[in-house]
Amino acid sequence: MSFVEIYTDGSCHTQKCVGAWASVILVDAQKIILSGKEENTTHNRMEILAVINSINYVLQHFPTIRELKVVSDSQYVIGLVSRQSKFLTSDYTTKAGNDIRNIDLVKELLLLLSTIKVEFVKIKAHQKATAVINYNIEVDKLSRQLVREAVKQMI
Repeated sequence: MSFVEIYTDGSCHTQKCVGAWASVILVDAQKIILSGKEENTTHNRMEILAVINSINYVLQHFPTIRELKVVSDSQYVIGLVSRQSKFLTSDYTTKAGNDIRNIDLVKELLLLLSTIKVEFVKIKAHQKATAVINYNIEVDKLSRQLVREAVKQMI
């Protein structure tokens, strides 16, 4: 069975509400880079979309894989898993009775996690480059570059 490690990040220009996400998927000796842009979005939506799109990619292209490691600097994404039972109990609503933020993506991610075992690892954001390869730096740079390009296209 193959070992899969996924590094994800998302970025958003808060005034223009344009965002991007990126991921590096490592499957044995393969390195796969995924990315995308969205309008009318938030930073958290980009962080969660990076994870969802990466897991979906692995499920589609490597159907025999049953276990993943997702490395993210997003406390939001990492925290969703530990709050799953709370979401189910509250039917995805806040104490005020409103839907939780990003309910569509939260439900999608939690559904995906019921189909494949995922270990989430929190990593420090915006690290400096060292001699050791750090794919978190790569996805951070890529997602921020995509946002800058999208903002330039809006002007």
